Amino acid sequence: MQLINALTSTLASTARGWRGTKAARTSRQPETMLKLYEYEGCPFCRLVREALTELDLDAIIHPCPRGGTRWRPEAERIGGRAQFPLLVDDNTGDVLYESADIIAHLRQNYGTGHRREAKAPGLRAQVGSSAASALRGFAGTNARAGAVTSPAQPLELYSFESSPFSRIVREALCELELAYVLRNMGKAVNADMGPPWVREKFFADTPVEGRNRKVMQEETGRLQVPYLIDPNTDTRMYESADIVRYLHTTYGSQAR
Repeated sequence: MQLINALTSTLASTARGWRGTKAARTSRQPETMLKLYEYEGCPFCRLVREALTELDLDAIIHPCPRGGTRWRPEAERIGGRAQFPLLVDDNTGDVLYESADIIAHLRQNYGTGHRREAKAPGLRAQVGSSAASALRGFAGTNARAGAVTSPAQPLELYSFESSPFSRIVREALCELELAYVLRNMGKAVNADMGPPWVREKFFADTPVEGRNRKVMQEETGRLQVPYLIDPNTDTRMYESADIVRYLHTTYGSQAR
């Protein structure tokens, strides 16, 4: 099952041309963290998450899968309807639907250089994003029955959108309706491309670039995603299979 998950998730990234891999080396960070109400299997939500990675922006993710009861009602109160993605930017006072409008807002307010002026994703991007969801069997679309109460503090996930193994973890977080801080760790320089062992073997002397990549290197000595931090249990862990197992054991029906 783990092999199938890894294969289909990799194919999903390929369907999107590995968008959401590279990140800007510099960005204008908002003073107050962005809030994104979305669900992992939504093609339009994926386009917004790709933009967050490419702009090197973090966000508090409030998962709103179909059938969800934790964050969907809050999203409806804020925006007036159950439509996703929904971005809340307390820095500008904006509450936005529509992926194209959200991406334009992010680029204009927080992008730099050519990324600020880039066009919104068109029909081709939407088709590719839909194909990515289909390849994953639309995992991260529906709430999982039997989830326990929400943890007191949001979890933290170091990830980047096109990472196949990070996607598997984000799907689990979404299905369990667990809010989390998405710490985007897009690859800022060519030495970061490929799996971590490539950098360690061939580019060990290349300085680490990227805001969250520097933080991870300083705190753990590694550059590997997904990386989960759960402040509620003082847990820190790598490896998607281990993280998913932990989430279900701690916050899913297995915790009962």
